[in-house]
Amino acid sequence: MNTTIRYWEYYNMQETFDMLFKESQENKPFYSLYELITSENNILLAYRTIKSNKGSRTAGVDSYTIDDYKPIDRDAFLLLVRQKLERYKPKAVKRVLIPKPNGDKRPLGIPTMFDRLIQQMIKQILEPICEAKFYEHSYGFRPMRGTRHAISRVMFLISRHNFHYAVDIDIKGFFDNVNHTLLLKQLWNTGIKDKRVLKIIHLILKAPIKGLGIPIKGVPQGGVLSPVLANLVLNDLDQWIAKQWHYFKTVKTYANRANEKRALKTTNLKEGFIVRYADDFKILAKDFRTAQKWFFATKSYLKERLKLDISPEKSKIINLRKNKSEFLGYSLYVVPKKKKWVCNSKISNKKKKQIKTEIKQRIKAIQRNTNRKKVQLYNSYVLGLRNYFRYAYTCQY
Repeated sequence: MNTTIRYWEYYNMQETFDMLFKESQENKPFYSLYELITSENNILLAYRTIKSNKGSRTAGVDSYTIDDYKPIDRDAFLLLVRQKLERYKPKAVKRVLIPKPNGDKRPLGIPTMFDRLIQQMIKQILEPICEAKFYEHSYGFRPMRGTRHAISRVMFLISRHNFHYAVDIDIKGFFDNVNHTLLLKQLWNTGIKDKRVLKIIHLILKAPIKGLGIPIKGVPQGGVLSPVLANLVLNDLDQWIAKQWHYFKTVKTYANRANEKRALKTTNLKEGFIVRYADDFKILAKDFRTAQKWFFATKSYLKERLKLDISPEKSKIINLRKNKSEFLGYSLYVVPKKKKWVCNSKISNKKKKQIKTEIKQRIKAIQRNTNRKKVQLYNSYVLGLRNYFRYAYTCQY
């Protein structure tokens, strides 16, 4: 029997999170979140979570790591956090450029250790509120969800319901182009109406980037709070698409969902479903004309409502019976089998090239200087690939 106690249970926060989730489902507004954020258990939980992360020894612009906070007395630490939060002003974010497989570089923001702690405290309270409002088929950076769930959902729609047209839309520089004003309005509409918390989030968004100055838009990749905020932005898109088919409410009441769907097919509505992992998403349709409608409607919605542009060269409509569509490292396509069409999956060519390059570099490092650590890192990399792509080369029908 697994008797391991999770951090939030150890600090008796599970009941608070459940309460926030339930009240958010009931569309209740939250005016007193600041007290929950600065509560003793929430601060200690945030500290323990940050301490357990691998990046806890990666310093920000102030050169502080988690080790610098360990000697501080518990009560003194709680007092320090509360006092600093009352007159909070985040320090500059260190920017690091991470190479991408295509040769470009992804900007990664590294806040100071104290700013990470503040973001974690806020994230713990905001997450259950937002989770209650998020779309059920959004899988990126959410509790108890992952890439395998997103892949499974796409394969299910393709194989079981014959959605053989994929609308692939790539948002151009999503994390760098999030509109701050729109994001704060979305937080307010979600029910987060404690102005003290909204002010702190505004300050986090406006934290200066070292060497670049104060950002006018975007959320820093690498920030603890960024995944929740990014999901909140694109949740508008999820819900807008879902309400046009998946959640569409009919005037007439039907005996079951199947009858309702049959009735909807007699209308001019666009039949389709969205599956999203962070800013990577697909809209699946049954025919080209419907897919085309989704493509242009989604492009307009992103531009007009969310102030986001798409990448024309990467955004397209794919007939899965003729071509392959890439999603989260997988290449998905449709093949005939026993008088029906089923979804097959393989490792995408782009991912294969990336894997080969990485394997060669690791092998060369071992050849230059063979030691136990390098061999273990190589083995763990291969095992990680095996676990991630264990769903490839399979059929689901």
